[in-house]
This record gives sequence, C-alpha cells and structure tokens, in this order.
Amino acid sequence: MKIWVDADACPAVIREILFRAAGRTGLELTLIANHALKVPPAANIRSIQVSGGFDVADHEIVRRCEAGDLVITSDIPLAAELLEKGAMALTPRGEPFTAENIGARLNMRDFMETMRASGVQSGGPAAMSQADRQAFANQLDRLISQALRSKG
Repeated sequence: MKIWVDADACPAVIREILFRAAGRTGLELTLIANHALKVPPAANIRSIQVSGGFDVADHEIVRRCEAGDLVITSDIPLAAELLEKGAMALTPRGEPFTAENIGARLNMRDFMETMRASGVQSGGPAAMSQADRQAFANQLDRLISQALRSKG
C-alpha cells in the first residue's frame, strides 16, 4: 500500500500525522499539490508539484494510484474515481469514503453546489478540532494495520 495525499487542501496537522505514520511504518507517502511543499528528509516521503489548474492534482493522483493504495482527500468526486480503481479514500477528518456512502456524498455535494449557485450562503466546514485529528489518526492506524497484516 502506498499513501497519496491531495495536499492542496490537506491541513498541516494532518500532514504531520502522515509524516509520523510513514516514518514509523516505512510506507511510501507522496503529497501531490500545485504548489511546493516541504516534506521531511526521508527516502519514503516525497512531494510532487503539478501545474496549477482545475483538478490537475486530482488527475495526477488518479493516474498514479493503484488498487489497495490509500488516498487522503476531501474531494468527493476524486474519492469516487479512486474507489472505482479499488483504492481506499479517507478524509482529513478520518471519515472513510466507501462504496456504501459515496453515492449519498456525491448527491449531497451536488445539492449543496446547486444551493450555493442559487445564492444560498452555506459557510464552510467547521475548523479542524482535536477530536477530528484523533479520529483521523485512529482511522489511519486501522487502515495501515489492516494493509500490513494482509501483506505479511
């Protein structure tokens, strides 16, 4: 399993959790963004800068990702594509995207987009809390443990 990060919108605290997990497990961790990112000096951690533009980083993640890989993203359409490829997707708040919930999430996203287009102010997501960070770390550990058990 490789871990890919849709890093343009991934909070720094979540990247730090990922750096520690990659250091602890030796799993390959790649951050993909349209701007330069600083990563720790480790052989299994790298960043890839793609050109700016709509969904350029997303397309690069889909191109590189393989079945069994894990992608950290809040992008619901990206998560849907990844699930179709057999990859796993997890939000920075620790919420897994699954075959069972992706349809409802896509529908809600489209509904909210329609509401915003009609002028309804919906605000953004709540600030990242300590509970969100803990939920992410717990879910990440669970997924990594499962992958390592099935591998070995």
